[in-house]
Parts: sequence; structure tokens; C-alpha cells
Amino acid sequence: MASRILIVEDEKGIADGLAFNLGQEGYQTTIARTGKEALDSFAKREPDLVLLDLMLPDTDGLVVCRTMRRTSTVPILMLTARDREMDKVVGLEVGADDYITKPFGVQELLARVKAALRRARVRRQEGDEEPQAQLVAGEILLDPVTRTVEVHGRPVELRPKEFDLLRVLITHPGRVHRRQDLYAEIWSEADFVERGTLDVHIRWLREKIEEDPGHPRHILTIRGVGYKIVP
Repeated sequence: MASRILIVEDEKGIADGLAFNLGQEGYQTTIARTGKEALDSFAKREPDLVLLDLMLPDTDGLVVCRTMRRTSTVPILMLTARDREMDKVVGLEVGADDYITKPFGVQELLARVKAALRRARVRRQEGDEEPQAQLVAGEILLDPVTRTVEVHGRPVELRPKEFDLLRVLITHPGRVHRRQDLYAEIWSEADFVERGTLDVHIRWLREKIEEDPGHPRHILTIRGVGYKIVP
């Protein structure tokens, strides 16, 4: 069955162009030109992926993203003409999976869509597999089945990418993970990920699980190489 993509874009030319190119790849598309239309369509039938413009006529795309993320983990790719690092960080913080700056190439967009759908499919398949053992590093406990994390026995809420990153690190305590390997493991298409995305997610993880994020004891930086987790 073809994947369903919700395009949230108020500029008709861009929306129609996206729908055409995605349709050529076999995807089913629905276009929403306002935040309200997007949320109404999302509520009626959840898509497999959302392409969300940041600047909409009736509301901010960040608000739409945050609302969708409250009830769903479907991939959300933000489209925007803004190129400031802070805008990208805020977009990721409210739950976006990726951030694409206009103007963008069609092939780049299609590659990111394909990668996001593949990651979502892998997560669903993992949920159908046999139960996996809980992973522990010191006071950090991660459950791959329920996708939950506890620190000192207290639940910690992580975004999907934060959880995936922590799971890779905690699966092999003490092992140094190279930056390029983490990009490939978590984001699949490393060449299409904004520079600094990994560092931002590491910072967010430290803020949530370290007692002193400024002087981390568990998630350590190996300069010039990557990161590792220690008990």
C-alpha cells in the first residue's frame, strides 16, 4: 500500500509541485493550506508522514507540529525559508524529525522522505518483535519494548530521536561510537542531516539524564571521534 503524505503548504505552486513529485514516486498525497486544515485532516486520517511549512497564514507551523506530536509519532519534516540555527533547534524541540530549508532540490526532499518513512517502518517492526531485555547503565534504565526510560527510578520523557540515540549508546556501554556511525544509525541519510544535529540531541539527552549536564558523568564526548556512555 502506498504511503500517505500530508503536505501542509499555503503556497499553491510549491504544494502542487510537491504533490506531483511525490505522486511520481508512488506516494498518495493530501494538501492542506492552513494549520486548521492540516489538523482537521490529521485527525480524520493519520498520514504516514507530514511535510509541514513553518509559516502558515493562520498559525505558526511549530504550533501545528506540537499539536500533532501530542498524539502521534509519525515523521514530521519541516519546510521553511528560515535558515537560522535557533529556528531549526526550536523545530526539533517541538517534535520535528527533520528540517529542510527552502529552496531545496527535489532529489534531496525525496531522499529525506524515503529515509524518514524507512526509520518509522523499522520502529514499527521492532515493536512487533519478541520482547527485548531492558538495558542498564548505572542508574539509567531503558526498555526497548515500551520505549521508556527511567533515571534513579523516575520516568524521563524522550523524543523519538533522543530515545534511539540513547538506545544505541546504552546497548554497548563503554564503546566509543563515531559521529558518522551515529548519524548513519539514527538518521540513516547522514549526508542530508543538518550539521550539528547530533550535538543538539546529545545536549538534550544530557539535560534529561545527567545530574550536572555541564559536567556529564555518563554520556561522554571523545574529542575528534564521537561519544560513549559509561555506567
